[in-house]
Amino acid sequence: MADKNEPPTAVPGVNPKAVRIGGESLADRIIPHIKKILVMLIMVSVAVSIILVIRWRGEVGKERQTEKLLSVLDVSRRPVGPVQPDIPGLPTKKNAPQPFPTQKDRAEAMLAAMESSGSKPVSSYKGGVLLDAGKIDDAIAEYRKGQGAVGIEGVLNREGLGIALETKAMALPETDANRTKLLEEALSVFASMQQDAAGPRHVYALYHQGRVLQSLKKVPEAKAMFEKAKPLAAAAEPETRDPRTDAQLLSAIIDRRLSTM
Repeated sequence: MADKNEPPTAVPGVNPKAVRIGGESLADRIIPHIKKILVMLIMVSVAVSIILVIRWRGEVGKERQTEKLLSVLDVSRRPVGPVQPDIPGLPTKKNAPQPFPTQKDRAEAMLAAMESSGSKPVSSYKGGVLLDAGKIDDAIAEYRKGQGAVGIEGVLNREGLGIALETKAMALPETDANRTKLLEEALSVFASMQQDAAGPRHVYALYHQGRVLQSLKKVPEAKAMFEKAKPLAAAAEPETRDPRTDAQLLSAIIDRRLSTM
């Protein structure tokens, strides 16, 4: 007979010992590494703050450049030509900006505004202003800076560069060897201006090539280029049924060029 003081014998399958399922809890696992986690969080916060500050400074810089450019745009909006007399019966405009005598005068004033304000417009814009001011070599240098730009900015810079080179060439006598050299360079620039047939200003690239070929006395090549550009120009700029407006369409300009060949 079993002793009453002996502990009861455990029956197999009954009264099992308590065990912890799953081992340590998530908190138990994190606590030893809490310092490292906090350091990482601080580092991430600092990095994010730096990125946000850099972006903010970039936006502020853009806003300042826009404000500086506004003074240039104010000058560009002033008209060119003689002062218009007051119309009887209509109120006189007070403090109206005086028009510039010529396009060159306005361009020079725009360049002065760029200099005084410290604005830095894109090369395609500044190059055009330099060209209007008669500073052809400066315009060529400015267009060269941006001719490798991506997208429409690069297209406009290459177009401007070709026009500036052509302008410089046409100011030289036909007997000057530099004239032919500059025209050939302009032709090369126009050929690379927009090689994507569906891209913006592709038809103008063809038209410019036709003009330069005509100046180089390469009439058959010029005619072929104009004929290639004409249907594209007609599709890009449909007629308006206004004779004065239609006369300025590129397709009409090409027609006038072809009529001289």
